[in-house]
Amino acid sequence: MNILIIGPALSSKGRGNRRTAVRWGRILVGLGHEVTFDNEYNGQNCDLLIALHAIQSADSVRAFRDANPDRPVVVALTGTDIYGLGSMFDEAGRDEAHQTMELATKLVAFHPLAVDEVPEAMRDKATVIYQSLPVPEKLPRRHQHRFEVCVVGELREVKDPFRTGLAARQLPPDSNLRVLHAGAASSEQMAERAAKEEQTNARYNWLGEVPRAEALELIARSRLLSITSRHEGGPNVLTEALALGTPIVASRIAGNAGILGDDYPGYFEVEDTEALAELLRRAETDDGFYGSLRDHCAGLAELASPEREVEAWKELLAAV
Repeated sequence: MNILIIGPALSSKGRGNRRTAVRWGRILVGLGHEVTFDNEYNGQNCDLLIALHAIQSADSVRAFRDANPDRPVVVALTGTDIYGLGSMFDEAGRDEAHQTMELATKLVAFHPLAVDEVPEAMRDKATVIYQSLPVPEKLPRRHQHRFEVCVVGELREVKDPFRTGLAARQLPPDSNLRVLHAGAASSEQMAERAAKEEQTNARYNWLGEVPRAEALELIARSRLLSITSRHEGGPNVLTEALALGTPIVASRIAGNAGILGDDYPGYFEVEDTEALAELLRRAETDDGFYGSLRDHCAGLAELASPEREVEAWKELLAAV
């Protein structure tokens, strides 16, 4: 098949949408298909349209469906499509997301709890495809004297990006914990705040935007990955940490719980700095607690298997 993958900001190198699209493209090419990418549908000839983001790709999905009523459309559901984001997800936004879902032949969710948010009449269209990462043959060694905690992701309000740095401020003087934050700032204001946090917080270091390989190396060598998002559709970085064997502390939101499970011991409530600080301190000082995080994540590593993701795409393509 000739497959077109579209989505907002696919030309932006550091965005999760782009990483997802590129990975899917490689999988589909490996399955024998031709794949092209674009930010939107503008009449391109293709046998199958895959759209990332139900709301932001709504116009493209409608245009493709009008031009090709008998050809399949797969829509991948992001956090905004499912959970909303402040004023971006008013009643009109919800209606547009649902209209796009209705036009789709199949829906892709990144974790099972996301399917529960799809209108009941359309849930039979939904399939879960976990995001994957090949495990490198050799992983970097973790620092022996510092307890490094990484935060990896763009500095945006929805990700509550400075929460880990704020929590690190509350640790006692004898703590050897350091926060390494990799990610581009979404605005000048975010960049200024990150620079100020670095200047005033001895435990926080903002690395800025780093190449993909360096971000993965940072995750692999860190003792913990901290995910503080207010909303997530199913973060790439979470399954990357599972694949690389790095335990996680995470905000208790569906996007994290849908992958880590309800019983994961490393949750804190959204925006709860004190609870996150307590988790960080326990992970640094309590070997038993840290081991429980490590063992739980190790038990989920198979979810991030590339072979599993390839098989999921085989099944989806067969269905459409």
